[in-house]
Amino acid sequence: MAREPRRRAYGRGRRAETLAACWLRLKGYRILARGFRAPAGEIDLIARRRGVLALVEVKERPSLGDAHAAIQPRQRRRIERAAEVFLQRNPALAGLDVRFDAVLLAPRRLPHHVEDAWRVEHALPPARAGRKI
Repeated sequence: MAREPRRRAYGRGRRAETLAACWLRLKGYRILARGFRAPAGEIDLIARRRGVLALVEVKERPSLGDAHAAIQPRQRRRIERAAEVFLQRNPALAGLDVRFDAVLLAPRRLPHHVEDAWRVEHALPPARAGRKI
């Protein structure tokens, strides 16, 4: 991909993440991280509300159905591996219920928050003690 289209796509993605973060804040979530990167993958938003830690994938497409379909199994596995790294680096969050959510965006539509959009096929390892946030 050439630089200019890539730059525009990155900008659209960041705007989508900002809109999704605002939507989640309105629903009572506190955003803990945006664009968390690990060698294994990336998590768009990490949010917390009460006893739930939501690891959120944000997708913007021409329709909500297209946005939902864009979250492929391979991408889910990458997000799950990044979640393992995040939880290991943040042991203070180990007692929370971990959930994988999605925020789907489409033109002229309100954001659609899908709670528990998918479940991991294996349990996430517990966070190791002794590491700081």
